Amino acid sequence: MAKHFKEIMNDITTFIFDVDGVLTDSSVLVTNEGEMLRTMNIRDGYAMKAAVESGFNVCIISGGSNEGVRVRLRNLGLTDIYLGIPDKVETFKAYTDHHNIKPENVLYMGDDIPDFHVMKLAGLPTCPQDASPEIKNICRYISHVKGGKGAVRDVIEQVMKVQGKWMEYFNGKHD
Repeated sequence: MAKHFKEIMNDITTFIFDVDGVLTDSSVLVTNEGEMLRTMNIRDGYAMKAAVESGFNVCIISGGSNEGVRVRLRNLGLTDIYLGIPDKVETFKAYTDHHNIKPENVLYMGDDIPDFHVMKLAGLPTCPQDASPEIKNICRYISHVKGGKGAVRDVIEQVMKVQGKWMEYFNGKHD
């Protein structure tokens, strides 16, 4: 019998997230100069910072290459940021090998076809509520929240609560 996703959360040490459609709502505002602006959720950012500071690995693997996204993520304490990645499977394998992370200890959140093959490698494939049907079909957990609206916070908070680390992080240490 397959483990319930909450049981798998006990073993998660690493979060890997896509950007567009996961940390953003998949929309871009295009300026007259052709720059593409994205909106990110503050609560997602706060949860990623809490995860990093609680000892989890937090990695970004995205096909997009917006440097503003890199700056935002670095300001949250993330150091493993892979942007402009055409082959997410190769990057996933290199990252997990380099850091000696077992794939079964990885929660990966993606939302669309470019994430399909890499998500099948993760121990806990997850997606936002508004992910493509193909992605939803391979997920062990589908957030009740849409991409860019708190889906990342949802999965990080659940993992940290299952592991008893969510309120521990906040108890007098972080306001």
